[in-house]
Amino acid sequence: MKHTLLYICGLVLLFVIELVYFRVARHFGIVDRPSRRGSSDAVVLRGGGIIFPLAILVLFFADDMVDPLFIAGLTLISAVSFIDDIHSLSPKLRLPIQFIAMMLMLAQLIITYGAPGLSGVAVVAIIAVGLIVCTGATNIFNFMDGINGITGGYALVVLAAILYVFHHCPVGGYCLGSAALPTGIYDILVVTILADVVFCFFNFRTHARCFAGDVGSVSVAFIIVFLLGFIMITTLDFSWLAFLVVYGVDGCLTILHRIMLHENITKPHRKHAFQLMANELHMPHVVVSLIYMGLQAVCCALYIALPGYVTLLGEILILSIAYIIFMKKYYHLHVENGNA
Repeated sequence: MKHTLLYICGLVLLFVIELVYFRVARHFGIVDRPSRRGSSDAVVLRGGGIIFPLAILVLFFADDMVDPLFIAGLTLISAVSFIDDIHSLSPKLRLPIQFIAMMLMLAQLIITYGAPGLSGVAVVAIIAVGLIVCTGATNIFNFMDGINGITGGYALVVLAAILYVFHHCPVGGYCLGSAALPTGIYDILVVTILADVVFCFFNFRTHARCFAGDVGSVSVAFIIVFLLGFIMITTLDFSWLAFLVVYGVDGCLTILHRIMLHENITKPHRKHAFQLMANELHMPHVVVSLIYMGLQAVCCALYIALPGYVTLLGEILILSIAYIIFMKKYYHLHVENGNA
């Protein structure tokens, strides 16, 4: 009962924070206008996803159990993303800052949750691979943010799957049922879910009141990568990336496709599968978002039932084949619309 009351109070507080931001965004003209990258034809408030880092900052000041290096990294990457929402920044500036933020997060994971016996070589390998994977995953989340509901909805599925794991699956010796799961980790997860519910209330609809902006997509990705990083470093099993496999396949294959077309992959585009669904096939945004949510929910459930690299690779293979078939059938519509 006590926890339920706290969650309700937290939810109300986050709604108030989001509404206050809306007034600030209107005052300063922080809006998203129709563009070649987006799939919306209306002017909508941008940066509504600022609720994610703000929610974690509120938690940090209320709970000294939250990891400080993680907070520093989240604050840094959120700040530069919010600035990018207001005034476009060069990738030459954004990427180094993202790497610094990722280094802070990885340092937190290794120092606080890494196995005591990790060798120096293992630490270097984790940092090297982690920087590439975490930065890539965060940017793919940003690339995939283009229609109503997709960022908030997809994140909610992943966060719910992680919550299930924390409640029902022992993770590297941790298990909520045995009260061994670090309080700060669990609090970060719950607060992020509450923030996502608030964001979805305003975004997961036919006529969205706000978009996530870079600050939203990047920050929620950073939080999710941290939570999955905790699971992976305590289990030393990286197949948990199955929890991000739908975005991963779409994002990576779309980048590969654009490279094959000799395009500048840093430029705006509408070549993701979800963009073809929304723009060329004229499917409602909410329906497309539900498709992505459903696919990721199935992948998470399958992995929980049959954990391991075989499941991850199988999901990558099936999704890749589906992506290629979809593009072969419908990409010509994108070209015919003069978007090549």
